[in-house]
Amino acid sequence: MKLKKVWFLALALMLGLFLAACSGGDDGGDTSSEGGDDTSTEENSGEETGEEEASEPEQVLNLINGDTIPSMDASMVTDEYGIKFLGATMEGLYRMKDGEVVPGIATDHKVGEDGLTWTFTLREDAKWSNGDPVTAHDFVYSWKRAVNPDTGSEYGPYMMGGVIKNATAVNAGDVPVEELGVKAIDDYTFEVTLESPVPYFESLTTFATYYPLNQKFVEAQGDKYATSTDTLVFNGPFTLDNWESTSSSWELNKNADYWDAETVKLEKLTYEVVKDPQTAVDLYESGEIDRAGLSSDLVDQYATHDDYRVVPETSLFYLKLNQTGSEALANVNVRKAISKAFDKEALVNEILNNGSLVSTGFVPKDFVQTPSGEDFREASGDLVTYDKEEAKKLWEKGLEEIGKDSVTLEFLAGDSETAKTMNEYLANQLETNLPGLTIELKQVPFEQRLDLDTNMDYQIQFSGWGPDYLDPYTFLNLWITDGGNNKMGFSNEKYDKLLEETATTLAQDPEARYANFLEAEKILAEQAAVAPIYQSAMAQLVRPKVQDVYVNAFGPTYEYKWASVGATE
Repeated sequence: MKLKKVWFLALALMLGLFLAACSGGDDGGDTSSEGGDDTSTEENSGEETGEEEASEPEQVLNLINGDTIPSMDASMVTDEYGIKFLGATMEGLYRMKDGEVVPGIATDHKVGEDGLTWTFTLREDAKWSNGDPVTAHDFVYSWKRAVNPDTGSEYGPYMMGGVIKNATAVNAGDVPVEELGVKAIDDYTFEVTLESPVPYFESLTTFATYYPLNQKFVEAQGDKYATSTDTLVFNGPFTLDNWESTSSSWELNKNADYWDAETVKLEKLTYEVVKDPQTAVDLYESGEIDRAGLSSDLVDQYATHDDYRVVPETSLFYLKLNQTGSEALANVNVRKAISKAFDKEALVNEILNNGSLVSTGFVPKDFVQTPSGEDFREASGDLVTYDKEEAKKLWEKGLEEIGKDSVTLEFLAGDSETAKTMNEYLANQLETNLPGLTIELKQVPFEQRLDLDTNMDYQIQFSGWGPDYLDPYTFLNLWITDGGNNKMGFSNEKYDKLLEETATTLAQDPEARYANFLEAEKILAEQAAVAPIYQSAMAQLVRPKVQDVYVNAFGPTYEYKWASVGATE
């Protein structure tokens, strides 16, 4: 299944002059916070002494969001905004802190020797915001609800299928939901049985789909559950207040019932929906918000601003090459020629202009490390680079093999203004560097592009992906034969075998498993499955007072549990 609602939405927004304002995060697309009032002031402690004493800054952040929140139902959420605000108001077994998995509702866990049985010990001081205790039964109910076919969850079967025992069979209706591999041993002991060992399972439990749900509360709300503040109950650091599904403003408030409330310094985060980057910058300049995302045309203006920052992301963007849609694209040399025929450095520096990086592989930089501690991207090296002379040679060889001297290919992409600029650049590069190639641009709205992708009704397509969990498999499993995300006819038996082994026989052998990943990635390059373009980043203005807001590599864009408003001079 494609993370289409999250990452294709992010892509659509990113390429529509919401480059930082909506693609990654909070507040209409930045990566930190924005807010308005400068709360770090000094005031007199008293006229009698005349001494001045710095007051504690008000722990409030004023932020913007790129749009309304479509859903706050952990079983049903598929969009970035819902996942972001669920991450602030809910907590699963574990949560992410600065790239590390740290305890959440679980204090500890044990894994059986076979790697299949995980037993989680839950803390006994965790409460829902209505005062109910958070128990193992809440996890059992939530996980069963996510895969129950009657629920209609998209992410339940995607995130749990092939992971939790019987999840796929339950969702298909082949076995009853009671046979899902989850069990409450007692109120504070939660047992999970996996289909096969999953090395990244701990990080999976931080994702929204794996959050607990208070069964009594959810069922009492019926169809109204998660449609407003009044129909929600929280177990995380903050509560979502003054919100309905159509709201254009809302706020997060510190949850006094959260088990670790003393760690949470922020008292409130206010949000307004702002879709235009220039409007966001104007609000930042006037002191009304604490963070503003910058579209590419604003970067040059603000790159020397004291508050300017670039926030790296782990999303990759590339050209999908549909091997079933064209005789030419079925030829490996034609595909390799295309993958080498455009100047990626110029694209990231001149068109994106926001700190994005050239992508030369299929797993992003600074995402995961090999067992030896080396960054995966460094270990694998630059697999696909711009080389127009080599591209021309491969192109001529490919044309000779298919018996043609010219080829016309349709290029499916988005229709926003920024997207059009990028599309035209790529089309021009391909036509210029590959003599005899004609590119026909098909620039369509977001939803139409999703439908065309699902039906494999395209030849070349601009596409992207962001990770679901902390493991190379989240990227490399996209290209398994007939996989739900493949949608381009790529198939390689050796590649499939390497990936299958990482999830089965090598699941508990990190060194051998990563060796398979590295070998598999080279196959993608040799076969030119897709043509890597860039790894995204967000350019922003962020108040210096905003401290310890962590940006996650996957899941909720921002982590505010440890954030605070610091004093500034």
